[in-house]
Amino acid sequence: MKNTALTEVHIALGAKMVPFAGFNMPVQYEGVNAEHETVRNGVGVFDVSHMGEFLIEGPKALELIQKVATNDASTLTIGRAQYSCMPNENGGIVDDLIIYRMKEEQYLLVVNASNIDKDWEWISKYNSSIGATMRNISDEYSLLAIQGPKAIEAMQTLSSVDLSAIKYYHFEVADFAGIDNVIISATGYTGSGGFEIYCKNSEVEQVWNKVFEAGASYGIKPIGLAARDTLRLEMGFCLYGNDIDDTTSPLEAGLGWITKFNKDFVNSEALKQQKEAGVTRKLIGFEMLERAIPRHGYDIVDAQGNVIGIVTSGTMSPSMGIGVGLGYVPTAFTAEGSEIYIQIRKNAVPAKVVKPPFYKK
Repeated sequence: MKNTALTEVHIALGAKMVPFAGFNMPVQYEGVNAEHETVRNGVGVFDVSHMGEFLIEGPKALELIQKVATNDASTLTIGRAQYSCMPNENGGIVDDLIIYRMKEEQYLLVVNASNIDKDWEWISKYNSSIGATMRNISDEYSLLAIQGPKAIEAMQTLSSVDLSAIKYYHFEVADFAGIDNVIISATGYTGSGGFEIYCKNSEVEQVWNKVFEAGASYGIKPIGLAARDTLRLEMGFCLYGNDIDDTTSPLEAGLGWITKFNKDFVNSEALKQQKEAGVTRKLIGFEMLERAIPRHGYDIVDAQGNVIGIVTSGTMSPSMGIGVGLGYVPTAFTAEGSEIYIQIRKNAVPAKVVKPPFYKK
């Protein structure tokens, strides 16, 4: 099990630590609901240093990214980021990722912690015939997500750049918390605003301490991965391994908006045909109509009790007080308002199909 540069800090703060994607990570501090509310209404900080970072550089960098990722990275200008995914050769997804254009011929790829080795091998396989320069810097960098409606105001004293001017999916390389050349990006996974800080492992404890000093009067708190999951689920954001994986196509997962057929990428022909023919199942959002908690892996059934799908993510929404979830069902059941049932032990509990986000400010 790997530790992040802040593991000892989390233990000292009383975090409950769990193994996650090969890392020893803080799952919660004072409790999921309290931490969730902190981010929705104030400001909280996640250590997400387990995420992977690859630098793709040189004159062939864009060519490689265009080949392995579905979105059109040629539209990226320096200072912008893009959500994308890497399709496999069988119609599924290797991983979802964020692509940052750092310089004219330099891109930063941020990938999921559980997929670092798999992604590196996958991209390397295609790079063997392209020849971009690749560097895996995952073990050298830390990542903090400072999230919540008070994040910008609480952190502004730590940087000379106007944090409020960094638009969604844009970033700056600037000074932060007394450290130069920090990436400050606005690609949040919580739906409550804020930004992410990428810095070197040797710098992150200084950044963490200054963040908590600056945020003290705003009620800043450390937040664990459990609240990160409830926050992202309320927004309907996909989690790799749950809602998307090697068997789910980007089109089934509702990721057609990041799948651009104006270029040739891995398995693009087959996905194009799937788009033209129409998918047979889709990822939907649903809300429970009775008090019940849908869980990952529960069956989704129709009115007659036939199994039609599976819950990929589910929880009791801390912000709304109702059960919400995501799951794959045949397209006949995907219209908004459609009634489905979640099999919870012996009971088929009614739910209705809704379009995420579940939580609306």
